[in-house]
Amino acid sequence: MTTKITPDPFPTGAISPRVLISAGPTHEPIDAVRYIGNRSSGKLGIQLANQAASLGWPTTLLLGPSCHSPSEPEITTKRFGSVTELQELLSQHLGGCDVLVMAAAVADYTPESPVVDGKLRRSETEELTIRLSPTPDLLAGCCSVARPDQLMVGFALEPQEQLLEMARTKLERKGADLIIANPLETMEAGDIEATIMACSALSDHEQSTDGTLGKADFAAWLLPKLQQAWLAKRNTKVDPQ
Repeated sequence: MTTKITPDPFPTGAISPRVLISAGPTHEPIDAVRYIGNRSSGKLGIQLANQAASLGWPTTLLLGPSCHSPSEPEITTKRFGSVTELQELLSQHLGGCDVLVMAAAVADYTPESPVVDGKLRRSETEELTIRLSPTPDLLAGCCSVARPDQLMVGFALEPQEQLLEMARTKLERKGADLIIANPLETMEAGDIEATIMACSALSDHEQSTDGTLGKADFAAWLLPKLQQAWLAKRNTKVDPQ
């Protein structure tokens, strides 16, 4: 059963954070017509952007290949295709945000030598071997150059039995402030059940949804908590530990 929630109130007189959100998959080219991708629809990141903009927060959405788009006209949307293109957009826009939410499903590997200007032909007698190279860790890269007053937020999609352990490891490895952990079993589902994992300096902000939420309701649940964590970090000027 999906839970209907009422958003937390925002702190009285609190300033609105400038939010940078990435959403959707990356498409890593094999040749001019084929790619390696994943099943991300981008819906969650889009809902986060819609909710942020509806609250009056200056919102920039970096959106990958998705048939969905945000509904709030105030959102500044920049499109990307590959990990390299997303990395370039992050380098352009990271400095102008207060909160980064990396909801994009970034590919871990990309073809080493894509056939950029042509199409690989299927052979009846030969197998095709594609050599893959690791892509840059974009969230870790952003965290390494973030200002002390910026909040860095990532997502972890892991099997239920390993969820919190893997999310904690990801939090520490990437140097993020918060990781939103949700079970792999909810992939492609309309609902989300999540736990906020926090660095030691923001440990008071760890909490979980009370059951599953629709993605729009989840965005309404999450954003006040991100604002509260950002204000706490901004006021104390702490670095992730």
